[in-house]
Amino acid sequence: MSSSLKLYVDANYLSPFAMFAYVTLQEKNLPHELLTINLKAKQQHEQDYAALSLTRKVPTLVHDGFALSESSAITEYLDESFPGVALYPTEPQARARARQIQAWLRTDLAPVRQERSTEHVFLTANPQPLSEDALKAAHKLFVIAETLLSEGADHLFGAWSIADTELALMLNRLVKSGDAVPERLAHYASQQWLRPSVQSWVSLPRP
Repeated sequence: MSSSLKLYVDANYLSPFAMFAYVTLQEKNLPHELLTINLKAKQQHEQDYAALSLTRKVPTLVHDGFALSESSAITEYLDESFPGVALYPTEPQARARARQIQAWLRTDLAPVRQERSTEHVFLTANPQPLSEDALKAAHKLFVIAETLLSEGADHLFGAWSIADTELALMLNRLVKSGDAVPERLAHYASQQWLRPSVQSWVSLPRP
C-alpha cells in the first residue's frame, strides 16, 4: 500500500485527538506530510477543507485521496492498513477493552477536560483549583485507571497501545497542573510521556 499520507492537525498543536493520530503515524514509522488548520480562524469550515474532511474537524488523515476524520477511526485504519508497531492488543477482549477506554475518555470526565484543557499540558499551567464536579470526575478517573492498570505494570495490556497514550494524557491534565494524583498513576503517566512518539508531539513549536 502506498505511503502517501497527509495529516491535518490544529495550528497550535493542542488537540488531543490530533496528538493521537500523530503518535500513531510516528509509532508506525510512516512518512507523512503534517499540515495545520487554524481553528480560531474557522479554517475547518472553509470550502476546500470542508470538502475534504467529512466532519470538518481535526485531525483528518488523507491516504491516496481517501480522507478520514475522527482520531479513533484514524488509529484503527492505520493499524489495519500498515505493518509495524501494533496500536491495539491482538486478543479480541483486550482489543475491545482498549476501544472501550478510548470511547470512555472521549465521552466522560467532562469537568476535568473543561477545567484542565490541553493548554495546561502543553503550555503554561496556572489553573484555578478544581471545582467540586471536577474533583468527583478526577476521583472516578483514578478509580477506573487503578482498576485497569495492574500493580507494577507499565502498560494497560502488557505492551504499549494507543490507549496508554490516551489515558496518560487524561492523567497529565491533572499531573501537569499540580493537582493531587495517586503516585502509581502519576508515575505511569510520566513514563508514558517519555515515549519517543509522544515526545515528538510535545516538542512541536507552539505559539
